[in-house]
Amino acid sequence: MSMNTVPERLAALREAMKANGVDVYLIPVGDPHASEYMPDHYTALTYFSGFHGENSNFVVTMTESAVWADGRYFVQAEKEIAGTEIQLMRMGEPGVPTAEQYCGKVLPEGGTLGLCGLTASCGLVRSLQKELDAKKGTIKLLDLEDELWTEGRPALPATPAWLLPKEYAGFSPAEKLGQLRAKLSELGCTAQLVGKLDNLAWLLNLRAMDIQCTPYAMAYCYVTPDKATLFINTARVSAEAAAELKANGVELAEYDDVLTVLAAQTEEQTVLADPVSVNYAVYQTLQANPALTVKDEADPLLPMKGVKNEVELAHTREAHIRDGVAMVRFQIELENRLAAGEELTELTIDEILHKYRSAQDKFLTESFGTIAAYGPNAAMMHYHATEEDHAKLEKKGFLLVDSGATYMDGTTDITRTYPLGELTEDERLFYTWTLQCHIDIARAVWLDYCDGHMLDTIAREPLWRHLINYRCGTGHSVSHVGNVHEGPHALNGRNTTVFKPGMIVTDEPGVYEGGVVGIRIENELECYHKASNQYGEFLAFRPIMFVPIATSPIVPGVLSRDELDWLNAYHREVFEKLAPRLTEDERDWLAKKCAAIGA
Repeated sequence: MSMNTVPERLAALREAMKANGVDVYLIPVGDPHASEYMPDHYTALTYFSGFHGENSNFVVTMTESAVWADGRYFVQAEKEIAGTEIQLMRMGEPGVPTAEQYCGKVLPEGGTLGLCGLTASCGLVRSLQKELDAKKGTIKLLDLEDELWTEGRPALPATPAWLLPKEYAGFSPAEKLGQLRAKLSELGCTAQLVGKLDNLAWLLNLRAMDIQCTPYAMAYCYVTPDKATLFINTARVSAEAAAELKANGVELAEYDDVLTVLAAQTEEQTVLADPVSVNYAVYQTLQANPALTVKDEADPLLPMKGVKNEVELAHTREAHIRDGVAMVRFQIELENRLAAGEELTELTIDEILHKYRSAQDKFLTESFGTIAAYGPNAAMMHYHATEEDHAKLEKKGFLLVDSGATYMDGTTDITRTYPLGELTEDERLFYTWTLQCHIDIARAVWLDYCDGHMLDTIAREPLWRHLINYRCGTGHSVSHVGNVHEGPHALNGRNTTVFKPGMIVTDEPGVYEGGVVGIRIENELECYHKASNQYGEFLAFRPIMFVPIATSPIVPGVLSRDELDWLNAYHREVFEKLAPRLTEDERDWLAKKCAAIGA
């Protein structure tokens, strides 16, 4: 059977479902490690549905199929599934069922739902089973994706694996394993299967480039009181790295052997497993072994790495200063080329940024695909220009640039919205209000019981006054030499993590008016201890990213005296930190951008 089109692939999938006694099949966006960004090998949902998007599920029955997309992808999903039978489920809209509810509805009485246990989290399977119980339905673990997607499927990545030196990480793998074991003991556990790649990277200082823009290796680590086994394609581990891991108490085993080895464990352990991040195949294997007692707990590694140690903080501050130099040189070239009348597009932005970032010491990779969005395109928060669809820059309106890099000593994420010429009154107001939001959270002071959703409201108040909101979080944690989105803390309406000194978070409020304009101003902030007195422990933020913020679009008289003071003080610090690393002409340019403004 030909499998060149989505209808042909769906027909083949239904034949395989029938052969395996399955009434419904679910394909999630996911890999075995609950990754936000995944290797292309795990894009089966796109292969079978045609939809490219995060945070999605695809459900197929013998007669119908549906794909779930969140608000970021409604327009894109409609285009990509057009002409097929697939129904779009707009997540979060009234009357739209969840994928789990839909499965419960379409499953026949006593029917069977199939899915791949490696790419489905334990949490997803549990939610599904609750919905299927009313029909006395069962779940069958299959891997029809592997069985059917054989032609042209990207191979599993196996880039060279290496260890981040202790001089950048702060602690050796052995020291971090000791910290984890102490935490496991506090939780009444003796072992943990670490599957989340960012947690594993932090625990063992392990790095590779298996995922685009994310320096991680596809691997698992099984940690017991006296042993740690790293499951990885051992051919990719250099003799030097293997020797260093061994010296830190880490043995190597093959990646594909993880289920077999876990099933064969005979030493009794109480194993911590986080249902949110452990895939169902691993969880089921642990649970089926009589020597292992599985305990559901939140992964302790997430908060452990969320608070950066002093070595990580010192290095990431330095990385951000170098990144600031690259951003200044980018803006100078952008302005010069536009002034010369050169025709530039959104695609040009990425080229210029890469030139200056890659020239910086310790550069490894961009930390995510650059978002360069001109005019109305910036209203789409996750817009990416392509060769087929991109805008030319004009001498009017705004250009939004969201970008970052990972260096050997830190990971960066910054957004600036640049005025390219004449602006409308609305554009100027939206920009000024966004800047107020940015400043208000950057200069916030709070008692140490405040969590992410409490702090998030501080950032939104200037926009709320004008009955405007942004449909995303205000900020996210950033990893150290890792993924640009980390946890456990964030600034959004759902996050209940209490902020602590050493946490890093982005500050990126915005205005997104569909078809009109998008504005975002983003720095990274470091949480620090400000003071202690009879009222308690007070915390505050300080910026670690130093790049000029455009002042020409600001509407006079809107910013308060305190907000103006913050902005002027910030620009003084930008100049102080960057000027020693710039040429004389670059310093002159920076001095003008950092000039103080009044009311």
